[in-house]
Amino acid sequence: MSKDSKHEQPREDEVAEQAETTPSSEGEAHMPEDESIEQQLERALAESADLRDKVLRVAAEFENYKKRMERERATMLKYAGEPIFRELLPVVDNLERAVNQGIVDGLDPEKNLEALREGVELTLRNLLGILEKFEVRPVSSAGEPFDPNVQEALAMEPSDSVPANHVISEFEKGYSYKDRLLRAARVVVSSGAAQ
Repeated sequence: MSKDSKHEQPREDEVAEQAETTPSSEGEAHMPEDESIEQQLERALAESADLRDKVLRVAAEFENYKKRMERERATMLKYAGEPIFRELLPVVDNLERAVNQGIVDGLDPEKNLEALREGVELTLRNLLGILEKFEVRPVSSAGEPFDPNVQEALAMEPSDSVPANHVISEFEKGYSYKDRLLRAARVVVSSGAAQ
């Protein structure tokens, strides 16, 4: 053998050594020969049990998270109106004051009535301000064309000043909350000029 051919061809013992240390064609590392099938099985079962335990823990944590989120959501829904009611309490206080101060002994009944009216007007302005704060707004109806989407017609009356199918007056104002109708206005609609 020539010197060059000696270096080109690997020896048989080198080939056997490389086969033991390189991964097999399936991509798995070659197991040491001193480990028995039983030991390999035990190791695989231990790994499987460990992974199963981890999966069960993650599933339990996720279940606890879902329950906690549901409890928090239920609590939030239960007390969702709290800020609104907290804002309304001063209105109740003002109404109580107006009622208590509306009747003062020794004052003229007209002055008592005027004081009561002023107190109620102040309270109404306060209440309307709170509603505006929470984006509850009145729907304008008087003089507007009748719209069954936001108004409920209670009666039709002839009118010389209001055109047909327009609102003459309101029994109750309508209100919207953000972009949704909260309550339709209850109105009287013109049937046109009296004949």
